[in-house]
Amino acid sequence: MDKSDTKQRLLDVAEKLFASNGYHCTSLRKVTAKAGVNLAAVSYHFGSKEALVEAIFERRLRPLNEERMGRLETVRAAAGAAGRKPTAEEALRAFIEPTLRFRDSAPGARYFLHLIGRALTEPDDAVRSIFFRMIGPVFALMFEVLCEARPNLSRNQVFWRLNFAIGAISRCTFLPEKLPVVPAGIEIELSADRQIDMLVDFLVAGMEAP
Repeated sequence: MDKSDTKQRLLDVAEKLFASNGYHCTSLRKVTAKAGVNLAAVSYHFGSKEALVEAIFERRLRPLNEERMGRLETVRAAAGAAGRKPTAEEALRAFIEPTLRFRDSAPGARYFLHLIGRALTEPDDAVRSIFFRMIGPVFALMFEVLCEARPNLSRNQVFWRLNFAIGAISRCTFLPEKLPVVPAGIEIELSADRQIDMLVDFLVAGMEAP
């Protein structure tokens, strides 16, 4: 196994174990044993356990963030070229589509989503702080585009509506299996396209409310 293969295997194994058992309940010895490498490999490739989990986020989240920011900038540029403001629907769809499609985008993507779900619900903030830091620029851009889309609202109103929207998006993306009581006859398994459309419709109604 060459150095690049070792690094990739450590990322894959750590991602799965952190998602399944939690960051603090997974020792580096467990990771290296599962990966079939010695403990020194983590220090060589990453330096520390925290740097390892940060590398997992870097690998998965940076391309997703670049796609979301690219789409938001495209929405803003297209609206400007047409001499109008972007719409809330355009901005929300630009963010939501790549987010909800991410889970089927690559092997291991679902483990990464489980890892984020654990970070959002578990009391320790070691992993959560990495996640929040990395999505900060995307949130900031989304906020500015929505402020342009809803100039009749105060920035404070837009901020809180966006936070409510992020909560709903997170619920669908990171915690889809943790549903409350489900009445008989309710359809649980939704296609990505249908879930995106339903979520966009719901959030646009909230963002465009008086």
